[in-house]
Amino acid sequence: MNPLPVILDVDTGIDDAWALVYALRSPALNVIGITTGFGNADVASTTRNTLLLTQLLDTPVPVYRGADRPLWRTWSGPVIRYHGHNGLGDAILPPVHHTAQRQEAVPFIVDAVHQAPGQVTIITLARLTNLARALLFDSTMVELIKGVVMMGGSAFVPGNVTPVAEANVWGDPEAADIVFKSGLDITMVGLDVTMQARLYREHLARLNPTLSYAQLLQQATTFYISAYEQDNPDIVGWCPIHDPLAVAVVEDPDLVTVERLPVQVETRGQHTDGMTVVDGRTRHYSNGIQVALSLNRDRFLQRLGERVGIS
Repeated sequence: MNPLPVILDVDTGIDDAWALVYALRSPALNVIGITTGFGNADVASTTRNTLLLTQLLDTPVPVYRGADRPLWRTWSGPVIRYHGHNGLGDAILPPVHHTAQRQEAVPFIVDAVHQAPGQVTIITLARLTNLARALLFDSTMVELIKGVVMMGGSAFVPGNVTPVAEANVWGDPEAADIVFKSGLDITMVGLDVTMQARLYREHLARLNPTLSYAQLLQQATTFYISAYEQDNPDIVGWCPIHDPLAVAVVEDPDLVTVERLPVQVETRGQHTDGMTVVDGRTRHYSNGIQVALSLNRDRFLQRLGERVGIS
C-alpha cells in the first residue's frame, strides 16, 4: 500500500514534537509539507522548533510558515506554563540550519490539494487558523481534500483552558467555526480520547538514547509532565500526549471509536467561548463530525513506541 499523503499543521510545542517524530518516521504516511502557526508559542518559535525536528530527523520535508494570530481576535499569548518560553520546555536547543520555504502556509495548502485532488489528508494539531484562511481564499478546496483529522475540541468531557473549551478551538473559535461549517469530512480527536493517551516518565526512560531527538524529547517532556502535575493533583508521573494521537488515528483509524454527531463552535458565549457544542441526544447522526469517544490505549502506546523508539 502506498503511503497516505498528509499535510501536518502544527504549533510545535512539546506534544507536537512527538507527533512530528511519529509522522516523519511512519512508513504509512507521506508528509508532503508541514505548516506552522501561533499557539503553544509564537509562530517564529514554532517554525524554528519544526525546522529543528526536521533537521534532527534528517528529512527534507518542506516547512511553511503560517498564521501569527487568530483570524479576527487578539492573540492571548504563548502557553509558557506548559511549553516553556521556547515552546519546547526551555530545553537547550542546538542551532537550526534548515530554513522555511518562501511560500507561506495558505498558498501551499491550496496548491497541494489542487495538485492531488481527493488524496491529501490534513492533520491539524494547532489552532485551525491556517486551514480556515485557506478555505476563505478558495472554498473549492472542500471538494478536493480527502479529510481532516484534528486534535481539538471536547465532546462529553471538560475543557482544558476553560471548564468547557479545549485550547486549539478556544485559541481561534471563528477559524474552527469556519472549518466545522465547511462541509469537510472531519474527525475530531479531542480531549475525550487524548486525555486517555498517557505518557509516563518510565516511557521517557525507555526512549532509545542513540536517537538524534531523544534528549530533546526527554528534556521537554519532563517539563511538560511537571507542569501537569503542578496543576492537576490527580496526575502523577504522566502527561496526556495529545497531538501524536491524531497522527496515529490517520495511520490506524481503529485506535478510536467514533460517532458522527452534530458539532457547533461557540463564538459568542460569555462563559462558553470556544466550546465545541456536541449534540449527544441523537446518536449515529447521518451528517456532522466524526467524534472520537474512546481509545484503545495499549494499542496506541504500542504504536507510539514503535514509531518514536520506546523499548
